[in-house]
Amino acid sequence: MLTKQVKQLLLTIVGQENYDDSKVECLVYSYDATPGFQAMPDAVIKPGSTAEVAAIVKVCNEYNVPIVPRGSGTNLSGGTCPTEGGLVLLFNRMNSLLEIDEENLTATVQPGLITLDLISAVEEKGLFYPPDPSSMKISTIGGNINENSGGLRGLKYGVTRDYVIGLEVVLPNGDIIRTGGKLAKDVAGYDLTKLFVGSEGTLGIVTEATLKLIPMPETTKTMLALYQDLDAAAQSVAKIISNKIIPVTLEFLDRPTLIVVEDFAKIGLPTNVEAVLLIEQDGPPEVVERDMKRMADICLEEKAVSVEIAETESDAVALKTARRTALSALARLKPTTILEDATVPRSEIAKMVRAINEIADKHNVDICTFGHAGDGNLHPTCITDARDHEEMDRVELAFADIFAAAIDLGGTITGEHGVGAMKAPYLEWKLKKEGIDAMKAIKQAFDPNNIMNPGKVFAKETRKRVVVST
Repeated sequence: MLTKQVKQLLLTIVGQENYDDSKVECLVYSYDATPGFQAMPDAVIKPGSTAEVAAIVKVCNEYNVPIVPRGSGTNLSGGTCPTEGGLVLLFNRMNSLLEIDEENLTATVQPGLITLDLISAVEEKGLFYPPDPSSMKISTIGGNINENSGGLRGLKYGVTRDYVIGLEVVLPNGDIIRTGGKLAKDVAGYDLTKLFVGSEGTLGIVTEATLKLIPMPETTKTMLALYQDLDAAAQSVAKIISNKIIPVTLEFLDRPTLIVVEDFAKIGLPTNVEAVLLIEQDGPPEVVERDMKRMADICLEEKAVSVEIAETESDAVALKTARRTALSALARLKPTTILEDATVPRSEIAKMVRAINEIADKHNVDICTFGHAGDGNLHPTCITDARDHEEMDRVELAFADIFAAAIDLGGTITGEHGVGAMKAPYLEWKLKKEGIDAMKAIKQAFDPNNIMNPGKVFAKETRKRVVVST
C-alpha cells in the first residue's frame, strides 16, 4: 500500500487530476491481454514529461514502491500486470510524434504514441516504419520497445529492435540518460539502446525514442498458396529462402484457424485444405514480379494444390487483414483464448506443427496454429474456459510440452511476446541457470531495490497462471 506521505509526494509532482487510487481505476489496470493474470495496483499515475517521470521514480526508489510502465496493455505474457502492487505508469499524456527528420530518415516519438499513427504519418511523407504488430491499431511505441514487438513484416524487415537507434531512459534511481541518436554508426561503449529494447520495463522507463525510417517500397504483391500437406507447406518455406528470396511476409495458417478466420472475415478463404501460406513481396516492380513468379513456381513444385495472386490492392489488404484478425476470430469460440508463441528454425516448422497437434491430443485441449512461418515463429492458440480449473491445468501442461518441444528442435520459448510473468517458469529451460544468473546481475546493477516491474522475467517455482485476488 502507498502511504499518505508517498501519495502526497506523487500528487505534488503530477497533480490530483493525473493520479487515481480508486478501486474502479485500479481495476481497469489490474490486467492486460493475457488470460489468467490479474492483480490490483495501489494507484495509477499519468506523468506529462520526462522530468515528472524522473521525479516519480525517485520517490518510488526511496520508498520501495513498485512501478509498472504500461502502454495499451496488449501484451500476451502478463508483462504489465502489477503482480506486486505499486504504481501503474501510463503515457497517455506523453503520446506525441515529436519529429520526422527526412534528412536523417528518423522519427522521434514519445512512448505513448500509437504504432499505426506513426506508420501513417511517415507514409504520408513517402517513408516507411516496418514493424507491424497485429495490435498496431492500439499498441504504443513504448510498449513495442519494451516487448521488442515483431509482426507480419518481420521476415524481411526485422523487429522493433532493428529500428530503435536512440533512447531517452529514466533509470530506477531517477537519473535520465540518452543512448544512441541519429547515427548510422555508433560503437561508443556498451550498446545500451539494444539492452533496453525488450527488457520489459525491468531496467528503466523509456520516455523518448529515435526510430530509423526507410524509403517506402515502390510496389507490393500478395499471394495465397494452398496445401493438403503440412510438410509440403513447410518445405516451400525452406525452399523459398534457400533460393535467396526474402519475402516481406510468409505466414502460415492451419485448417482449424482458416475455418474460424473465414467465418469471421468472410473473404472467401479456403477451408478445405490443411494449410495455407500467405506470401507478400515488395520493392521495385520488376523485382516483385520476378520474385512472385519464382515463389509461385516453388510452391507448385512443392505440391501446393493452388497458388493465387491477389488481383487488386483491396484483395491483398483483405487477405492481410484476415490474418491479423486470427486472434479475434478465435476469441469468439470460447470465453478464454490463450495465444502463445514458440519459435523454431524454419526447417523445423512441420515438425513443430505436428508436435503441437500431438500435444493437444495428448492433453485433450483445442489448439489452432498460425504464425510467421518465414522466421519460424508459430502461435499455438488454445480456446478454453478459465472457469474450468481442471481443463486449465491440462492447458498449462500442454503449453509446457509445447515450449519443451520448441527447445528440443533448437528453438525458444518466445519469439515476440516476451517472458513477463507467464513464461518466467520456462526461461531457465532455454537459458540454463548460468544465463539466468547473468541476467539477474544486470538487473541488480540497474535496479538494486527491484522496483522496476518486479516479479517478471525471472523463473518462478510455479508453472501455473495465477489470478491474484482483487
